[in-house]
Amino acid sequence: MIVFDRVSKAFGAKQVLDDFSLEIPEGETTVIIGYSGSGKSVALKHIVGLLQPDAGRVMVDGLDLAEIDRDALAALRGKIGYVFQFSALFDSMTVGDNIRLGLARRELPEDEIARRIEESLALVELEDAADRMPSELSGGMRKRVGVARAIALHPQYILYDEPTTGLDPVTSAVIDRLMVRVREQSGATGVVVTHDMRSAFTVGDRIAMLYQGQVRRVGTVAEIRETDDPVVRQFIEGRPEPDRRGATAQETTLP
Repeated sequence: MIVFDRVSKAFGAKQVLDDFSLEIPEGETTVIIGYSGSGKSVALKHIVGLLQPDAGRVMVDGLDLAEIDRDALAALRGKIGYVFQFSALFDSMTVGDNIRLGLARRELPEDEIARRIEESLALVELEDAADRMPSELSGGMRKRVGVARAIALHPQYILYDEPTTGLDPVTSAVIDRLMVRVREQSGATGVVVTHDMRSAFTVGDRIAMLYQGQVRRVGTVAEIRETDDPVVRQFIEGRPEPDRRGATAQETTLP
């Protein structure tokens, strides 16, 4: 399980997370939604220790990331696959070599590496792409390679940072279907950061809205769809963000 326990994080004068608490259950996909700049990706980076909280704790498998040593952190990261927003592929390497890199660092036998590359590319329906360069791929295909690279590690957790950003609706639906398939076939716990509500409703078991540094509402897909919380309703319906008094941006300009 992943647990955020009253986590606060600021960058200079900007408070991004403020007493943020959330539990992410094993074997499910939890989607974190929220406005741009609300701290979704900041929360995600805390899970792999790329950021440390100013206050509070981030626990993964019962371990406090702020208290473990470098070797223990490296071992924990070995259980986590990370799908970056812009894929983060090495342009000078083939697709197969991009996937191979993380596997080689684990000193796996060459036949095991080859098997995992083949299996992961098959799962994302890119069986013939191993020898292609990233520059030869569409944006959606690069996203799928990013997923293949993550699942080749056989992770316990998979973190997705804005997986459908910049994609057309059809390609976004392909990525959504892929995330569901990965959960069903691998059993990995998923954490998806997105502002795409169609995607959130498709892939999520639970949805948490991050607002003003805290969890505004968390629940099943059905509970979030039916919520009467005005802030959550405005977000999922794509209406203007409320100001601090609860009025919409449009309302605050009216006489």
